[in-house]
Amino acid sequence: MLLEFRIKNFRSFRDEAVLRMTASSDTSMQATHTRETGLEKAKRVVNAVAIFGANASGKTNVVRALQFMQLMVATSNQVQPDQESNLSPFALRPEAASYPTLLEMTFLIDGVRYQYGFEFTRRAIIEEWLQVYETAKPQVWFHRKRDEKTGKYRYTYSDYFLGQKKVWEGATRKEVLFLTTAVNLNNEQLRPLYQKFVDDMAVSLQGGAIGTDFTANYVQDSGSQRRVVSLLSAADTGVSSLAFDKRRGQQLQVNLASGLHETSEVEFNMPQLGHLANGVTYPLDFQDESSGTQIIFSLAGPVLDILQRGRLLVVDELDRSLHPLLVQQLVAMFNDPQQNRHGAQLIFTTHDVSLLDSKHLRRDQIWFAEKDQGQASHFFPLLDFSPRKGEALEKGYLGGRYGGIPILEPLQD
Repeated sequence: MLLEFRIKNFRSFRDEAVLRMTASSDTSMQATHTRETGLEKAKRVVNAVAIFGANASGKTNVVRALQFMQLMVATSNQVQPDQESNLSPFALRPEAASYPTLLEMTFLIDGVRYQYGFEFTRRAIIEEWLQVYETAKPQVWFHRKRDEKTGKYRYTYSDYFLGQKKVWEGATRKEVLFLTTAVNLNNEQLRPLYQKFVDDMAVSLQGGAIGTDFTANYVQDSGSQRRVVSLLSAADTGVSSLAFDKRRGQQLQVNLASGLHETSEVEFNMPQLGHLANGVTYPLDFQDESSGTQIIFSLAGPVLDILQRGRLLVVDELDRSLHPLLVQQLVAMFNDPQQNRHGAQLIFTTHDVSLLDSKHLRRDQIWFAEKDQGQASHFFPLLDFSPRKGEALEKGYLGGRYGGIPILEPLQD
């Protein structure tokens, strides 16, 4: 499970910002909306966090940062030598590109806390580290730092970190993460952390409009298909059955060598959702469904899979094209101990203020994003404002008490 995410100098985030999943000492809805960690200083974590804020406040950039870190861990070894990354540091200051970007995540894996992060520019990894807390005192399994003058790296290791360290060092280019290299060269000690990024995180910048492929693959067995149909039915879409029609169509791809767009003929499964009317089931092609039904179908597979496997789901604009009651239901699934038995977590951005009702989220599950006068983003928890229990959070938010809302001005002639 995720405990903390830290970023600095990424897109609109100039200064360091920290998103914490640790729960407060508040006991309200503790049994449903939080989960025990077994740690002394962070005894519980929340199952879901909602980030509110005005348009262009930086909410999406939190999601982009999570996705960027995930892709760095998964694919940094695929970067060509001396190739610049597509990193976008905070641009509104002198010599913006010279400032390094920081990304760090802290996970709890099998009861042990892993704190992993790195600083980097478009051209090189500047520093990379992993601290593991098997006891109260951290073990620095590895630390890698680049000398600015020589460009060479100095590595230090804990006695707890085993294996062919010199081999991994020699294979790690300046553009590549040591974690990625070591795992790809069969380091099993780091694999659980690597899998947290590669296998246990699902990040969507498109809200629920993420395509049908995942759900189509997910429903290959009858049990999974029943769960998807049940979710669609519970959302009052009128869907009562599901089938697929194999079709052929054109797929657009980019040739990475030439940069040209190419099309190819592919076979794909077109979902057909059955609607029951007066005792008769009528199948409709997917493109004939409402945008809301399409999004629910696209989200159904990922959400159910993540709940079953205890993974982390990150969604930008979860409420896109969805009724507020349906958004509430999706969030409630992560806060339901019967449906979320394996520690799945949800991070999402939203404008749906109905979620601020205290029956949906605890106060420590609500965060805000806001830009200052220098156009730098910050995010902060509702708890910074010490709201009273039972306080009308929706009214307070829309009234500007917590920040994170647009400051509207009259149009100029």
